[in-house]
Amino acid sequence: MKRRRTIALAVATAAAVTTLLTGCGALDKAMDCVKTADAIATSVGKLQQAVSNASNDVTQIEESLNSISTELGNLKNTTDNADLSKAVDDLTKGVESVRTAVKNGDTTPDIAPITDAAAEIGKVCTPG
Repeated sequence: MKRRRTIALAVATAAAVTTLLTGCGALDKAMDCVKTADAIATSVGKLQQAVSNASNDVTQIEESLNSISTELGNLKNTTDNADLSKAVDDLTKGVESVRTAVKNGDTTPDIAPITDAAAEIGKVCTPG
């Protein structure tokens, strides 16, 4: 038990020192990434629900796509991470693909590229 406390204290101290050395800007940026990734995940969940309910209301798909696009804009403006930029670009392409499919009358578009890219953003933004 004492060893766990010592390890926990060492980890906490290292985290505090790292925060002090890297500054609040890096920590704020990382937190923004996590918050935005969470918002994207929520939007993707709503998109999945909207697609499954498309026969009732196709406008829900467009609302979900708009929400994802907004979060992508926020995320793209706060990152200089190459992996994250690629995942954002992939998700943007997926959103546009689904948007085009819906405009062409597809009420059950393939959203796999969106869910895959959103999962990648989640991985990149997850600390550790």
